[in-house]
Amino acid sequence: MQKREIPVYLFLGFLESGKSSFIQETLEDHRFNDGEPTLLLLCEEGEVEYDPSRFASRNVEIAVVDAPEQLTEACLAQLLQDSSATRVLVEYNGMWMLDPLFDAMPEEWVIYQSMMFADARTFVQFDRNMRPLVGDKLKETEMVVFNRMTTEQDKLPLHQIARSVSRSALIVYEYPGGRTEEDDIEDPLPFDLDAPVVEIKDGDYAHWYRDIMEEQDKYHEKILQFKGLVVISEKLPKNYTIAGRHVMVCCEEDISFCGLVCRWPKKAPGSGGWAELKVKVSIEYNPVYKQDGPVLDVLSVKSAQPPEPKVADFY
Repeated sequence: MQKREIPVYLFLGFLESGKSSFIQETLEDHRFNDGEPTLLLLCEEGEVEYDPSRFASRNVEIAVVDAPEQLTEACLAQLLQDSSATRVLVEYNGMWMLDPLFDAMPEEWVIYQSMMFADARTFVQFDRNMRPLVGDKLKETEMVVFNRMTTEQDKLPLHQIARSVSRSALIVYEYPGGRTEEDDIEDPLPFDLDAPVVEIKDGDYAHWYRDIMEEQDKYHEKILQFKGLVVISEKLPKNYTIAGRHVMVCCEEDISFCGLVCRWPKKAPGSGGWAELKVKVSIEYNPVYKQDGPVLDVLSVKSAQPPEPKVADFY
């Protein structure tokens, strides 16, 4: 018998970022807290103490996790069972990486919504000093709320930090008195997508890779030129390779190879290495992606020197 799906609402941010206040207000709202049994999992004690007497429903059980080592599947399953809850709210500790939580979540727990809160006055400094922790949260969030904004504060540095990790997250600025404003700063692509041959410079690879994976259709039948490491694999058909680069999202611990499927006119080259490729993009199903994705038909190729630095990033 298939287990019932447990919705999980994840609230991220550092201490005093406004998470607790938002959760308190959410649980006071009858539209959300309508009596459904709810487990509120606290992974840190913030400056704001919860007042359950003001919750719209009394059907909320609060549990505390003091250390990431306590985040085990058995522990979370037991907390859910003890509370008889059918959904979970998690106020996560900003100083913990998210992997311990994701690794411990029982199979039926599903992230329904993820929000990050940040104090606009201190966020740039937090990013400068603790970029791995900031990036870890930004890459998993659907919405970033920069609170305690002032009309004099420059939004651009906040926008740039958020967009360096996530193109899709909604950015909201909150001012004293509760006024909010959605981010409307445009992020033009660093290359001309309307050019006969779209040239992807070495420094723009990370931005291009993210864009083509998120908005594939606009690249269909475009001709591109870029530098990449050609990877040969026996698991691919004889006329296919992968070409790409290692990309750092937020820190050295978060580097992965980001490559695209290449289809060669005949048999693919017998050895890999760095190459300057001119390709035509087709959006089609490929087993490597296990879904529709960009397949690059190689038009021409020449050997190239590795880019400097070899690892691409968003900064």
